Order: sequence, then C-alpha cells, then structure tokens
Amino acid sequence: MLANVTSAALVGIQAEAVHVEVNSNEQGEPRLILVGLPDAAVRESCDRVLTALSNCGFPALRTRTTINLAPGDLRKEGPMYDLPLALSLIASGGRLPAERLAPFIIAGELSLSGQTRPVRGALAIAQLARRLGKQGVLISEGSAAEAALVPSIQVYPIRTLLEAVDFLTGKSVLRPFKSPGVTGEILSVKGTPPIRRLDFADLKGQFAVRRAIEVAVAGAHNLLILGPPGSGKSMAAKRIPGIMPPPTPEEYLEILCVHSIAGRTLRESLHPRDQRPFRAPHHTVSDAALLGGGAMPGPGEISLAHHGVLFLDELPEFRRSVLQVLRQPLEDGEVSISRRAAKLTFPSAFMLVAAMNPCPCGYLGDNRHQCRCPPSMIERYRSRVGGPLLDRIDIHIEAPALSIAELRSAQLGESSDAIRQRVLAARAIQQARYGPSAQTVNARMSHPQIREHCTLTAAQADLLQAAMERLSLSARAYDRILKVSRTIADLAGSDSIQSLHILEAINYRTLDRAVF
Repeated sequence: MLANVTSAALVGIQAEAVHVEVNSNEQGEPRLILVGLPDAAVRESCDRVLTALSNCGFPALRTRTTINLAPGDLRKEGPMYDLPLALSLIASGGRLPAERLAPFIIAGELSLSGQTRPVRGALAIAQLARRLGKQGVLISEGSAAEAALVPSIQVYPIRTLLEAVDFLTGKSVLRPFKSPGVTGEILSVKGTPPIRRLDFADLKGQFAVRRAIEVAVAGAHNLLILGPPGSGKSMAAKRIPGIMPPPTPEEYLEILCVHSIAGRTLRESLHPRDQRPFRAPHHTVSDAALLGGGAMPGPGEISLAHHGVLFLDELPEFRRSVLQVLRQPLEDGEVSISRRAAKLTFPSAFMLVAAMNPCPCGYLGDNRHQCRCPPSMIERYRSRVGGPLLDRIDIHIEAPALSIAELRSAQLGESSDAIRQRVLAARAIQQARYGPSAQTVNARMSHPQIREHCTLTAAQADLLQAAMERLSLSARAYDRILKVSRTIADLAGSDSIQSLHILEAINYRTLDRAVF
C-alpha cells in the first residue's frame, strides 16, 4: 500500500517541499529501503522510527518496504523526517487513512519512546505550508511557538507519536497553538530569565564616542572605535542595541528565520520583541564561521547579525582573509555561498561595529603611558585592516584614555533611553523621506537617492572637495561622508545639509588622516 506525507527540506533560509512516499507489502525479504539523497542523520532515522513504532504498540515490519524522499536531487538533512516517516509507515499499513495526511506539512524528531523533540527551521516550514496552501503544520511541541508566528496558518503541537495518530484518525481533538504574533511586545518563554539591558549611563566620559555612536545608529552607519586598552570601546559597543529602534514585524520574522535555520531553538535565540541581534565573534573565527558554510551551507555570524550589530573587537587581530570577505556583504546586504551541493544566498544587512588599539602596544597617544612601537610597526599593524574595508566604514572615532578624575566621578552619563529617543526621531524622518522604499536608512541610500537628498551649495561642495584632496579620500569615502552628513542633519532636524554637518562627517574619517 502506498502512502504519501508532505515534509520539508531547508535550503538557505527557506524550506522546500519534500514528499515522503512509502510503499509496503512488497515481495522480498522484510527490510526497510530508504532512497532520495538522505544524509547520515536521515538514514539513522529508520532505526529510530522503527523502535519508536514498536514502543508505541505498532506491529514490527513484516514486508519489504521502500521509502522515497522526493525530489531525489535535493539533499535531505537532519532528524526532522522522523515523524513523517513514522506516520507514513502507519498509513501504508492501513492503520491510518492516508488522505488525512494530505492537508498538512509534518516535521518532528522522535525519541525511542515516541516523544517528539524540536527541529530547526520551524518558521520556514510554516511559511512553506502557507505558500503551498496547506491547512496547517503538524510539528514537535517544542517548535510550535516559533512556527505559529506565521499568520494565517494553523500549527498543531505534537507531543507524542500516539497523539498525532489519534488526532489524524479523529479519536482526539488537538487545538492549534495560539501565538501573540510578531506584533506582541515580548515573546517570552516560560522559565526564561528577563534580559538585563546595558545602559549608556554606565559609561564614564567619552562624549565624542557617544556622539559618534548616536550618529552611527541613527543612520545605520558602520563604526570603528580607536583607542587604548581600558578606554571603554567594548563597553560602549555592547550598549548599542539598547539605543537601536525595534525591528519591524517583517524584520523580526527575518531575524527569527535565520536563527531557526542555524539550528538555534526558540528558547536559545528569541529576544524581546524590541531587541535586535548583537553578535561578537572571537578574533580566531574562520571564514566559514563568519560567512556561513558546510556541505549544505548554513548561515554564519554575519547572517545571524542580520538587522542587528556585528561587533568585531580587536579588529587587526582577525585574519586578513576573514576581514576581506566582509567587503561584499557590507555593500550588498547579502552573502552568496557556493558549494558542490548548492549555491545559496543569505541576508546580511548588519551594522558593523569594530574596535581596535591605535598600535600593537595600545598606548599611542596616551599621555600616561609611553608607546614603544616604531612607526613601521604601527603602519604594519593598521594595514592588517586594509584600505578597502576601511573605506566601507563610515565613521572612525578615537576613544582617548580616561583620566583618574573621570573614573572616580559619581556622575552618570546620559541614559540609553534619552539617546534612543533622538535616534527614533531621526529614523522617523528617514522613513518619511524614503516612503515605501526598501531603503529606510541613510547608510543604504542608492546613488540616485544621494543626488536627490544630499544636495550641496557651491561653497559646501568646495569645502568637501578640499577635504577630499587633502586627505586623498576615495570616491566611496566621498559618498559615505555625504550619507553621514545627511544623518547629522536629520538628528538636528534640518531639511538641508549644513556646512557644520559636513565638517563633523569629515572629522569622523580619523584613520584617513592618520600620520605615522
């Protein structure tokens, strides 16, 4: 008897339909044959599923049975096929009406006792069900909350194999999972401790750094903080998510989809509704871990930072090859990975925040410590970053060493809430300016938008030209100065760019005017 169950395979950040076809009562020695390009985890599912069926009271396999995972040219990975395999075997044995399986996409891992375990990619699986016009999704209980974020689709949480069989045969009623949706204030998980938000009020001094960070976040500009050890570079960077605007519902779904595809469960990856991702990989990270990779490529750190912040501390300590692969994702907002199995594209529209010492010893320009690095060593140290990458960083700001008086001061700095209000006001101006366009921040303005929204007077153009010639800036740096100037004008509530705005933007090109 032939039974067919629809499941899914994860391809990039999307899911593609997989048809689990089971044909039983074949002539030959009783055994299970699995075809359709399964990986090792899927092949292991056969033993796991047969044991789960036995422990749930279903008869052992008595005939030759063939299972086909179609389409045959799409690689199937992971244990998500346990539940559809078990249900299709039951249906092929006549103990479950095969037509009852058709309205659903089914996914879930099984334990040997028949209990279900969460699977990755639940959000993408629910989106596939909506795209195919299915009635709903039968999925492991641990993944139901994630899948239920997709509107207009019914998600049935399955705790055990027997519960799924009883529901499909009509012996019991299973209620769809109720989700607050992506518009809820906070999607909390029971037992998860509240997230303590870091506040800029804890940061002593560094008023220039605070201002540069405010400008960077207001326009989603890339930022580099240069300063000696202990000047507060990392402390300031870790407080950036607290002043960023909350993601839109569409952005929030994209964030969760990337994290789900990467194998992070709901409990591990879900942030409060108004919090953006913050990723801080160690400087020993590999190219594949940063960009994404594997036989069937998965998302890397830059995709996990999508719509959030990628923080690279001690920037020159990263391998040069790792830094250079950032150039294309910074420009395009996505990364393409080619492997023999597939060529996939992952989103990577992140804000890059980097920190570095001014020299190998870290004390160049520090009045309290003597720098012993020769100019050639300093130049070699800074050249590890590379000019093309520096060109793509809009704002370079110095964080000088704090004095003892500043460290002893009990006065709190400006709070993150106050800074966030100004950032939100500037973002609202940009949203009104670009309208329904996908470009909703100044950092991602196209060339036609730069010409339209960053017009300069003759005197301002001469001022910028003089700075370009004196600092030997590139054409890319010219555009970025205009974008930063537009953001500074938005923070000031000005309809047009003023000379002071241009001068401040030029002042943020610290490394372009460095002299060794």
